[in-house]
Amino acid sequence: MFFLNKAYSGYIDLNYAPCPGDLVVEFFLEKGRGVSFSEAAQAIASESSIGTWTEISTMKPEIAERLSPKIFSLNSSSGIVKIAYPLDLFEKGNMPQLLSSIAGNIFGMKEVKNLRLEDIDFPSEYIRSFKGPKFGIQGIRKILNVPHRPLLGTIIKPKLGLGPEEHAGVAFDAWLGGCDLVKDDENLTSMAFNNFEKRVKATLAMRNKAERLSGERKAYMANITAPYKEMLKRAKFLKKHGCEYAMVDVVSVGWSALQELRNEELGLILHGHRAGHAAFTRNPKHGISMLVIAKLCRLIGLDQLHIGAIFGKMEGNRFEVKKIGEEIERKIVHKNFGQHVLAENWLHIKPMFAVCSGGLHPAKVPLLLKALGNDIVIQMGGGIHGHPQGTVKGAIAARQAIEASLQGISLQEFAKMHSELRLALEKWQ
Repeated sequence: MFFLNKAYSGYIDLNYAPCPGDLVVEFFLEKGRGVSFSEAAQAIASESSIGTWTEISTMKPEIAERLSPKIFSLNSSSGIVKIAYPLDLFEKGNMPQLLSSIAGNIFGMKEVKNLRLEDIDFPSEYIRSFKGPKFGIQGIRKILNVPHRPLLGTIIKPKLGLGPEEHAGVAFDAWLGGCDLVKDDENLTSMAFNNFEKRVKATLAMRNKAERLSGERKAYMANITAPYKEMLKRAKFLKKHGCEYAMVDVVSVGWSALQELRNEELGLILHGHRAGHAAFTRNPKHGISMLVIAKLCRLIGLDQLHIGAIFGKMEGNRFEVKKIGEEIERKIVHKNFGQHVLAENWLHIKPMFAVCSGGLHPAKVPLLLKALGNDIVIQMGGGIHGHPQGTVKGAIAARQAIEASLQGISLQEFAKMHSELRLALEKWQ
């Protein structure tokens, strides 16, 4: 057992009402041994702001008065702690500094058994220091000429092994069947068997062919993930060759690289893949929530981001999200189902597309639309390429599922007149 230092005290003010200039953070906390819940919460507030483990002579009263955060909500039963931080604690427009503060040393403190950063509410002044998405939902819809329905995307499978021409061929089949978007997988960059520049040229040629044959706009999301200078070089290559999108693994490249990529103003739609997120989002008691990651990506300026697959069931007027397979972030589903929080009004920051992926197939389309609405990208990998009749028919079946859902027709009824959807339902229902 140990006793909390006096330096970790004086941060609780349950009568405090956060002001418009505060940055408000919600944590889930399980206290460590030897301290009370309130003591552990104050240790977090102190270490993430102006404090340290002992009393110090350099702490001036005016510093404590001006910059001390306030714990204004404390619930030991739920484990939820809410802290209001003065904005002066943060450098505007500097995402790495923010995370060094509210998601830094605190995760390793002995006063904490488990700690999870659940949500952040940013003050307007801080929000205005970031650009946000260049295109957002409406900008992407305008480019692709898809004004209302969800976008349909796929990932080239297998993840690795195909050469540039084979890759382009699979992309063509997906576009021809009805996909709007085709993307590289997260670990495909520039490989010995699939050079980046050759792949881009071949795939864009097939995109152009698919557009001519289908009469629809199509887009290719090439993975530019690499050390920053190479990543920028690849992004400029895409722009030069008429590609609308660039895809980046947001966790792998880091927050500073994401900010710099957005600040380059290349005129590319930025698609974020969340590879690696589960290292800190999967544990429901410790780490950082996917909601926080998504908010940070939107603030920085990504136009769309993977959020995982949302599964669930309808109960009256309520949509209940279930965890099936990979980690699902419940809070991304809006409290009023049929929406998602990444499309909410946020000053000048444009709304971003939530990209649903991971184990999806046509049978799951109706629940996705009920949970999140139309402003999503439905991204199927195996759910398209695994169709009994191949990729073209798989994409057709996926578009049929979207069409049936938008018309309010059950998939089973729609499948009676659409064999592609019928075969998909028989395989995956």
